[in-house]
Amino acid sequence: MTHSGESRTGRLKASAFVYPWDVNGDPAAPDRIAALGVHQATLASAYHSTRALTPRHPRHRIVTAEHAAVYYPADDRWTGRELRPYPAGDWAPGDAYGEAAEALRGAGLDVHTWVVLAHNSRLGAEHPDTSVVNAYGDRYPWAPCIAQPATRAYLADLAAEAAVRPGAAGTELESLGWYGLQHLHAHDKTAGVGLGDAGQYLMALCFCPTCRTGYGEQGLAADELAAAVREALEPLWRGTGDDAGWPTVEKLLGEPVATATRAWRDGQARTLQETAVAAVRAAAPEGFQVLLHADPVTYHCGANAGVDPAWILSVADGVVVPCTGGTALLTPFAEHTRGDTVLAANFTVVSGMGGSPGTLAADAARARELGATELRLYHAGLASDGDLAAVREALR
Repeated sequence: MTHSGESRTGRLKASAFVYPWDVNGDPAAPDRIAALGVHQATLASAYHSTRALTPRHPRHRIVTAEHAAVYYPADDRWTGRELRPYPAGDWAPGDAYGEAAEALRGAGLDVHTWVVLAHNSRLGAEHPDTSVVNAYGDRYPWAPCIAQPATRAYLADLAAEAAVRPGAAGTELESLGWYGLQHLHAHDKTAGVGLGDAGQYLMALCFCPTCRTGYGEQGLAADELAAAVREALEPLWRGTGDDAGWPTVEKLLGEPVATATRAWRDGQARTLQETAVAAVRAAAPEGFQVLLHADPVTYHCGANAGVDPAWILSVADGVVVPCTGGTALLTPFAEHTRGDTVLAANFTVVSGMGGSPGTLAADAARARELGATELRLYHAGLASDGDLAAVREALR
């Protein structure tokens, strides 16, 4: 029986994020996840490197995924191509996704794929020319430049292959857009200077050869732009910066220059998103649902790609919106939903990662008032027993 995930959360259906290693080798995991009251599992099929806790698994407590990988056997579309997905190591061998998906469906859950795209440190290490390059010449190996033709082709094909796995009823595409400086790294030491929205944007501007040409198409000289970005960032390094978001970018670079950089970047993100969604739809059966992890501010970077709400909801079936810090980001999307649009509010339910599972019922009720149609719960495998008990209480 499929679990509805309805009741105290205002009759919002809910899905829990899961890794294959949370399920494989733990026969109790599928029923435990279904017993939360969720109707769906959003299961990773392509994911970045991570170190994950597995607090209930009978065989291990820590899983180290050493690099970005796919959790299924890649097909022959990659033969002879320089940019191609990496197979997983012993943390998710063989068809780890398929094994976990079958077990979760056996517990009565719908299964959708969870696909991480433009976030891949190994790709950047082995193919450094694919990476974003900031105004100082520093490469971001975790962040493929989404303007480069070969990278765009790789991401679109990866989206189609990783999304449309056997038995999957839909997909959620994460990091389908620009990635910037914000990236947790091994022994990360980048928090010494607080970068607000303006600082993050300036540090995310890419100066690889493709982007330098792109700025030229917008009437900008790349060398002059890079110098202007470095000058604009100086107050931040001195601790005297004043960051009011986009107005600060316009003030520091000048409105015409700022607008031109955004025109280049927004255009590249939009066309990549269109191409990737179209590739998924072409490979998928009828009725296959395509959602994007998204932020309603187009110049924002990261796992939740910055998008124009009206435009993205004309391309995809809906969005998954970060709501752990508050539900305000739902409103710009809610203004453009149709009757069948999925507007999923994503809440962290792991207390140790800043989540508040004890307030999930109230948080979900607020999200519903703002137009949310579903919930996403991060993360069924990482949460403690106490956190999961709070989720069950909220969803019962």
